[in-house]
Amino acid sequence: MSDHQHRHHDEPAAGEEFWDARYRESNRIWSGKANDVLVREAADLTPGRALDLGCGEGADAVWLARQGWHVTGTDISGVALERAAEHAAEAKLTDRVEWQRHDLAESFPAGKFDLVSACFLHSYGDFPRERILRTAASAVAPGGILLIAGHAGGPSWDPDKHADIDFPTPDEVLAQLELPEGGWEVLLAEAHVQPLTGPDGRPGSRPDNALKVRRLP
Repeated sequence: MSDHQHRHHDEPAAGEEFWDARYRESNRIWSGKANDVLVREAADLTPGRALDLGCGEGADAVWLARQGWHVTGTDISGVALERAAEHAAEAKLTDRVEWQRHDLAESFPAGKFDLVSACFLHSYGDFPRERILRTAASAVAPGGILLIAGHAGGPSWDPDKHADIDFPTPDEVLAQLELPEGGWEVLLAEAHVQPLTGPDGRPGSRPDNALKVRRLP
């Protein structure tokens, strides 16, 4: 569950069968590289327990494991999780990563985590992203970090793509989390331009944003 097109919110949320079929369309959907925003914002954190929401083929989870984290990666797609497990095995990191299948609209990994990462946790249909992110915040251990990255608009080669979708700003995401006053510290709330390669192979970009908050001890 990651960077995909959106549909109108009156449609049912895409389920496991949809995402399994989506992943079967290609041997690899994503680049295999960790998201830049995660690398940038987690590089200096002290490794502990991490939760990767919508882990897809596992690039972020494997990167975290390489940094010394013990990671739980979760996705709705069993096909994606099989590929993620293969990725971890190739990196000889199977002892540091646990894979769990969850439809985050219905269930959520148990426990508390020093880092909860939700990078481009978007899906088709009526996906309850705000509620899921509030649950994610509740899974952060005292002193831990919640990192949320999302899109802020369409790509440079098709800026009107998803024009009917309201992409929240970092401040709007922060408000949607409904964090208790005095319990959290905002470390980052910014928009940025993410370089991309367009469908024609030429350089392009997309506006994205990131929110990083820390639960106070």
